[in-house]
This record gives sequence, C-alpha cells and structure tokens, in this order.
Amino acid sequence: MLEQHALAQPPRIRSTLSVALAHDKHEIREAQRLRYKVFAEEMGAQLVSAASGLDQDEFDEVCDHLIVRDTRSGEVVGTYRILPPERAARIGGYYSEQEFDFTRLAYLRPGMVEIGRSCVHPDYRGGAVITLLWSGLADYLRQRDYDYLIGCASVSMHDGGHSAAALYKKLRAEVMSPVEWRVFPRNPLPLERLRADISVVTPPLIKGYLRVGAYICGEPAWDAEFNCADFMMLLSVKGMNEHYARHFMNK
Repeated sequence: MLEQHALAQPPRIRSTLSVALAHDKHEIREAQRLRYKVFAEEMGAQLVSAASGLDQDEFDEVCDHLIVRDTRSGEVVGTYRILPPERAARIGGYYSEQEFDFTRLAYLRPGMVEIGRSCVHPDYRGGAVITLLWSGLADYLRQRDYDYLIGCASVSMHDGGHSAAALYKKLRAEVMSPVEWRVFPRNPLPLERLRADISVVTPPLIKGYLRVGAYICGEPAWDAEFNCADFMMLLSVKGMNEHYARHFMNK
C-alpha cells in the first residue's frame, strides 16, 4: 500500500512554481513520465519499463515523491524520489545498494534517508526548480528529524568514462568521506584503464551536494542501464554548511 506524508507547510510558491509531495498515484505517474523524458529520451537510458513511457520500478511503491509543478500549465517539471529508512528496511534495502556495498554504513541506517531519480524538465533548468526541490527536501528532513542523507550523483559515460575518472581523481583529494563512511562499488568503473589527466568541470548536481557539506564515499560505480558513472554522496544533516542550512532550512 502506498504510504504518503504531506508537508507540514503549504507548498512554497516561486513565480508560477510550487513544490510538494505527490499525494496520489496519478501524481507519481506524472513524476515517472518526466523521469522517462529525461533519462530515456534525453540521456538514452535503456529502461526496463520503456514500453510504458514511464520510468518505474519496485521502489516507487515505497518511496515519497517530491514534485515541482508549474501552476500555470499544470505540468510536473522537477522531481526527487525519497526513501526513508523504515521503508528501505521494508523493501530489503536502499536502491543504491544494488550498486554499492553499504556494510560500513550499517550503524547509520536508522537515521539515513536516500534520495534519487532527480531530474528537471529541459525547459526549466535555470535554477529555480532545483532550488525548490532542495527547499522541499530540507522541509522533509527537518519535520522527520533524520540525521543523514545519501544519494547517487551521476556522470555521463558518453566519452567512455574518462570525464568520470578525472572527476573522481579531482574530488578524492578534496571531499572524500571519513573511512567509516566508505562504500564499495559492485561494478567499479575501470579507473586504471581510463584517462584521469583531462580537464573536467564538476557537474552542477555534485557541486550542489558539496556546497551543503556532502562527501563522496569512494570510487564510482558503472551503471550500464543508465550509461553513467555513479558517485555515492553522503551528507550529515547536523553537519550541513551553515549558510545553506539557513537558506534551505530557515535556521
């Protein structure tokens, strides 16, 4: 049975945009349709659910779905999928555990929320949508008093993985997690066969995670279905950068 929670405050409105949790299966399908548009049509992901025109899997049933809607057109233009710890236990683990060994994170599980399937409609990538998604996510964490946030940030493999390898080399020297928070890819990116000496720009999503104080938790995994390299990110909510905590969580 689908379990939903409403945000305690009314949706935040920024121009014609609003953010809230999806409250029924119809709104979840709208989020899945946007995910299909971005991941399959735009990025070329080979989705098992492609025939339906939706990006959907078994985790959707137990997750909360944060959506940004253009109130003028009625269209869902941004989404995040949220898996709280009690429902991760119900389904047998976190989505990212399909890609990473979480053994060292076992003691964090009771307070650890996973986010994923982040995407924004191509016509709305000016920054307002992702800011609203982060604000809605901050509300979610504050109201439920969770301690840790985890999620994969993806880098395209369009160049064979060289950019991902160079990004890992750059980030591991700056923002690697403490050893007790390390995870290990089940299908590692073959870093030894890739160039790591090329110039690379940190993608906006990863840069956003790092700005609020997140770490990368080890080597990237190779996700063949989505043709990307996934970096596991972990954020201690209590250790969040104070500037962004004040901005997103009204501290």
